[in-house]
Order: sequence, then structure tokens, then C-alpha cells
Amino acid sequence: MGTRGQRTIRVFGVVQGVGFRAAARAEARRLGVAGWARNEPDGSVRSAAEGEVAALLGFGEWCRVGPPGARVE
Repeated sequence: MGTRGQRTIRVFGVVQGVGFRAAARAEARRLGVAGWARNEPDGSVRSAAEGEVAALLGFGEWCRVGPPGARVE
């Protein structure tokens, strides 16, 4: 079994109203990552993730791009 970890990610840009949270949930499940994501009042999305370090790194990379329609800054 690999090393487990936790990560908090905050994503800015056009990330609300484009399905970011639903797509993040699907990607996290695909990678075996648990956690949550919520819209913040400033227009960002904040997520907390827990899982194998390699999966967390993959999830973080996905968050840098997001789903189609998102424009991550």
C-alpha cells in the first residue's frame, strides 16, 4: 500500500456554474480520492481531498485544467 495524504485545493477563474464540482467528484472517484468540494463566495471552488499521494497529485493536476467550460487561472 502506498503513502496516504491530504490536500486542500483552491481553484480560481471561471469555475462556478460550469459543472466543476460534479466533474471533480467524478475524477476523484476515478482516482480513488475521497473528500469534498464547495463553491466559495468569491467565485472560487475549494476542495479537500484524501487518498494515495500519487492519486492526490493526479487530482491536483486535473484541478489545474478542470472540465470543459472551466477556465482555471
